[in-house]
Amino acid sequence: MASSSLMAFQVSCSVQQRSSNPPSFDHFKSNLSTAFKSCGNDSQQSPVRVDVSKAIKKVYLKILDAFVDSVFQFEDQPLFPSQRNFAPVSELGRAVNICNSIEGHVPDDFPEGVYIRNGSNPLFGGLKSTKSMFGRSSHAWIEGEGMLHAVYFNKDIDGMWNVLYNNRYVETETYKLEKQRNKPSFLPAIEGDSLAVLSAYLLNSLRFGKVHKLFSNTNVLEHGGKIYSITENYLPQEIDIFTLETLGDWNVNGGWNRPFTSHPKRAPETGELITVGVNAVKPFMELGVISADGKELVHKADLNLNRCPLCHEIGVTQRYNVIMDFPLTIDINRLIKGGTLMKFEKEEYATIGVLPRYGDASSVRWFGVEPSCALHILNCFEDGDEVIVWGCRSLESVIPGPDYGLNKHEWFSKRFMPIRSSEGSVAALTGDETPFFSRVYEWRLSLKTGEVKERNLTGTKYSMEFPMINGNFTGLENKFAYTQVADLSASSASGMPKFGSLAKLWLDKPEAGFSLKEKPYEDTIKVEYHKFGENIFCSGAAFVPKEGGFEEDDGWIITFVHDESTDISQVRIVDTRNFCGEPVAKIMLPSRVPYGFHGTFVCQAPRSEMVRSLRRQGHTSSA
Repeated sequence: MASSSLMAFQVSCSVQQRSSNPPSFDHFKSNLSTAFKSCGNDSQQSPVRVDVSKAIKKVYLKILDAFVDSVFQFEDQPLFPSQRNFAPVSELGRAVNICNSIEGHVPDDFPEGVYIRNGSNPLFGGLKSTKSMFGRSSHAWIEGEGMLHAVYFNKDIDGMWNVLYNNRYVETETYKLEKQRNKPSFLPAIEGDSLAVLSAYLLNSLRFGKVHKLFSNTNVLEHGGKIYSITENYLPQEIDIFTLETLGDWNVNGGWNRPFTSHPKRAPETGELITVGVNAVKPFMELGVISADGKELVHKADLNLNRCPLCHEIGVTQRYNVIMDFPLTIDINRLIKGGTLMKFEKEEYATIGVLPRYGDASSVRWFGVEPSCALHILNCFEDGDEVIVWGCRSLESVIPGPDYGLNKHEWFSKRFMPIRSSEGSVAALTGDETPFFSRVYEWRLSLKTGEVKERNLTGTKYSMEFPMINGNFTGLENKFAYTQVADLSASSASGMPKFGSLAKLWLDKPEAGFSLKEKPYEDTIKVEYHKFGENIFCSGAAFVPKEGGFEEDDGWIITFVHDESTDISQVRIVDTRNFCGEPVAKIMLPSRVPYGFHGTFVCQAPRSEMVRSLRRQGHTSSA
């Protein structure tokens, strides 16, 4: 997801270079500049011998803080009762033993390791809005400081499972700064009136050196034996998997100095990590290839795009990288002219780029496709002269939301709302397709002829997102995939996405017994469903392959779920070869886990180190 999938753009520099700013904004900057100069002159005339530059800076910052405190009013963005599990929780402070809270059992052949999920967990009670003389601005729904939720699976010498849970904030540079101040300090700078967003950029940059907070809240990556929290807005943050402590930025030993996609991919055979980073100023998108050990950036290329797409995920095959240039864009000029920084422009073009592993802009083959929103890629692979791309596709983007001033809840609710036929089932999604209904989709790109073939792989029964596969098949042809399935009625009622079941896709099997003509509104491939029950929703689902398993679908889906009727959160483990059956394990958690974004399972964590670390944190504590 999306998520907080917002860029740490160098907007302030670009804004200050523009000559077309609104007069009131130029006047605002001029007044600030005059105040700085006056303050600086007074400080320099002082007979006291001090470090002049530090003294001036200190005074400037006090003036800026006083200005923000007097002009900007922070407000909590309201949460409806149906959105209560999107609200933040507190840190536990230690790992908690939850072995006695398991219904069913953890399978004996389940791998030792850590299931870890990222998600938004805003500081100070929730997401904020501000109002001021410049208008209003607010955080987007996907923003909020990252919090990691980790469940540890470890066997003792008798073969008995030790299962523990912990959570902790991802402590980015801006998290530490605002935590130290103990109050909201960064002005929201994504949604809002143009002048309010521009003033937020300028003031945040002047006060903190950052245009907005760094939300490392979207995904978790393992590469080269290390764990990272990642999102599009900044560098990955290295994490100690046992303590969940944030260890600092990962810039690939100085080789990578820009944002980093939330879904990099490991190349088949070589194990190299392929990533892209986008920014609101040129170069809009750069591609990077990182060595398998994570120590070296072995290739970097500017792809020479003429716009900045919010590229949430990159694809790989055995020989190629796959780039999604779709019309969800970030545009500073649009913001300066009074529009929004981020916008889904459904009338604009969409292209998919294919380039060799170490290619550059001149080697990209671009394929024009039907405009839509496709944030997540299921998998890519080569089939003769064709590159096959499978992903989740909807007509519009759930990110960032409506233009400012519209009723957010109403806007989201209408787009999630299921369309019902006269018989009561979900109607065919043709001309009246709901904007956020997401289907698994196929693009076939011919490198020989340039031809593109597109089709839906799933029908209109359920909306599917957050795809996952057996990671051993990334970049290779695969037969199985899994998704979270949206509960459209619950999503519409809350105005926020909720996922009430899981789906298993048999990618090489058409639905038995029906042709598309005979049954045009049902699944075009075989799909099985695992339903959680009424008012139970999941997040961060991940595939866990069985140790020594020979079949692609030999393993489990593990996910966090929350029962809104009881306000209890669990981890559930589902056998992928008995997908429609009961979970093999339901593990009750000691605290509520808010809905979040992406999770992963890190296999074969060092046993001795894990046990020592978890014992130090409180191994003997019980749920």
